[in-house]
Amino acid sequence: MFADRAKIFIKSGKGGDGHVSFRREKYVPNGGPDGGDGGDGGDVIFSIDQGLNTLAPFRHKQKYCAENGTGGSKRNCRGKNGASIIIKVPPGTVIKEAVTGKIIADMSGNNTEQLVLKGGKGGKGNQHYATSTMQAPKYAKPGQPSMELDLLLELKVIADVGLVGFPNVGKSTFLSRVTNAKPKIANYPFTTLHPNLGVVDLEDAKGFVIADIPGLVEGASKGVGLGHEFLRHIERTKYIIHIVDAASLEGRDPRKDVIAIQRELENYHMDIVKRPQVIAANKIDALSSQEIIEKLKSEFEPKGICVFPISAVSGKGVKELLYYVSKELEKLDIEPVRFEQEFFPHTRDNIADTFTVQKEEGPVYVIEGPRIEKMLGYTNLDSEKGFLFFQRFLKEQGILEELKNLGIEEGDTVRIYGMEFDYYE
Repeated sequence: MFADRAKIFIKSGKGGDGHVSFRREKYVPNGGPDGGDGGDGGDVIFSIDQGLNTLAPFRHKQKYCAENGTGGSKRNCRGKNGASIIIKVPPGTVIKEAVTGKIIADMSGNNTEQLVLKGGKGGKGNQHYATSTMQAPKYAKPGQPSMELDLLLELKVIADVGLVGFPNVGKSTFLSRVTNAKPKIANYPFTTLHPNLGVVDLEDAKGFVIADIPGLVEGASKGVGLGHEFLRHIERTKYIIHIVDAASLEGRDPRKDVIAIQRELENYHMDIVKRPQVIAANKIDALSSQEIIEKLKSEFEPKGICVFPISAVSGKGVKELLYYVSKELEKLDIEPVRFEQEFFPHTRDNIADTFTVQKEEGPVYVIEGPRIEKMLGYTNLDSEKGFLFFQRFLKEQGILEELKNLGIEEGDTVRIYGMEFDYYE
């Protein structure tokens, strides 16, 4: 079954923790620190697979996790990096952040591979914290945490030309005649429930890719029927062919059909209706007179929309239509629509490194932040060396400068997750 939407969960690997150890060798009673660094966590990467044309595989698996990095060990041994995970998607897949709907990546064109979540960096071992005054540091840096995200995947087909029209006007028959596509054809509403792609080859002219967008209904732009599911696939097309039933075999007025579909396209996305268009008045082999063709031409050709009488069954007029569209596409010479990135998860903004400093009555200054809380977890503040290490950390993070900006004075109280200190420079 064709699937053009999927919701999945992804998670990058956590960085391995740095190691605390000291050289213990014969004849070296006071060896220095030799704790190794932790390995980096694996990344989450999306890659185009030209052999895929549907998101169906994501129905069976919705969770994708990269490997964690392993911790460092003694003798300066670095931990192993976690393996990255590469998720294969069909060309034309748009990756969105599930909550906001903002675009993370458009997997089309030259964008064949995209890093979405960066794995956490491994923490440094205690060998990096030795100084002339602190030769035996008993602390190491933990690895950066993993990152996780809920994603919405949407497949928007990549085609030069989109066929639009109400159900049963002959789009699938037209596509099967002009390309090697083999859509199922039957006289039922919504026969085509997913886009069919085909390549049009022309002698002495440039070919193009054409997509049969499933039949629309009025109100599709507001989600009536399967409106949004269908209209999504026309967003990338450069050119639009309106196919109408000129013989009104289904009792429809072809002039009103064109106007109704233009209205749906405009309501869905203003830019789409501005794209070049042509009308294919189908089923002329069943016409008793040319009156409707003349009415279509008199109404739409003054607006710059040419009308081609055709028969998708017999092939009459089809060749002329295809050569016209090919020439029009050459005039456009534009790249398929690409969707710009709006959400940047892999930059890490270092959420884990953010902090807040607030002044309360007393005066008391409250410091909070994920990384500060983690630092307290592995630093022995009862030790003079540990306290000096933590004080240096506060300075490097700009927290001491922020306290000064808020007007802290000697003797004021600093509270960090339930622990209180008197401030002295």
